[in-house]
Formats: sequence, structure tokens, C-alpha cells
Amino acid sequence: MAEEIINRVADNKNLITFDLEDYYPDGKRIVFDIQNWLYEGLILREKEFRKQVSDHNWSQYQNTYVALYCSTDAIIPGWAYLLLSSYLIPFAKKVVVGTLENLETLLYSNIIQNLDTSPYQDKFMIIKGCANKPVPESAYIELIQKLQPIAKNIMYGEACSSVPIYKRK
Repeated sequence: MAEEIINRVADNKNLITFDLEDYYPDGKRIVFDIQNWLYEGLILREKEFRKQVSDHNWSQYQNTYVALYCSTDAIIPGWAYLLLSSYLIPFAKKVVVGTLENLETLLYSNIIQNLDTSPYQDKFMIIKGCANKPVPESAYIELIQKLQPIAKNIMYGEACSSVPIYKRK
């Protein structure tokens, strides 16, 4: 008589797969490169810069995530980013100074900080590793810092091929 095959992954109610991709904030991401608003791409002339800022159509950034960036080695005074942000705030969901990766890192950091971890208390967790959306590596680090104090066991990958990361003693 053949032994019954038991799927321990499917039958384990304590096993939770956590996919950071499920928390990916919807919305268009835009890199706003200010180098085009600089004299010769390097020098910020306040009067001309302010004119370009006031003449720009800011409503096109409605419900977007914006990363303010300068692709040249120009030295940008802090007030310039503040000025741009003040025009973006009524329209954009979030504004950061930096690259798209900086933007994604900040978005995920906020999500993980506000994550309710009570459903994961004393559970066996698998943090899903493959993502089709741009989940920054730092998000995985922040997530394990949030889950390790409460989870019983944390693995990384897929249920069929997970790598052990943490086991409470």
C-alpha cells in the first residue's frame, strides 16, 4: 500500500508568504531632471530659474511620484529643490531628491514602517524574492528587521525552494 503524500506547504496554516510586490504603490514615476533649466546645464541663475518654474505646467504631475534630479555635476542650492517641491506638492503623490531608486526606497520604507505585523506573530514566513516590479533591496532588509522580532521562522524565496534566514531559538 502506497503512503499518502502530504503537501506540508499547502496544509501549513502558520506559513505565510510575504510578497513586497503586493505593496507596490500604483502611480507613474517621473524623474525631473533640472539640468535643462540651468545655464549651459551647470549654472543656476536664480531669476531665469524662477521664471521657468513659474511658467511650467505643474498639473501634468497629478498623482505621480517625482524624483528631482540633476544629471550634470552642477552644484544646486537647497532652495532650488524646495522651490520645485512647493510647486509639485499640490499635484504629486510624493516628491524626493534623487534617483528613481531613491524614490522607490523611500516609498517602501514608509510602507514597511506602517506595516501592521500582528498577523505575523509566531508564524513561519517566506519572503518572496522574485519581483516583476522595482522592489529595492533595502526594502527586504527593512522588512526582515520588522518581522524578525515577531516571526517564528523566516525564509527567503519560494515555498518549493526557500533559503532559511532566521529561526527563533
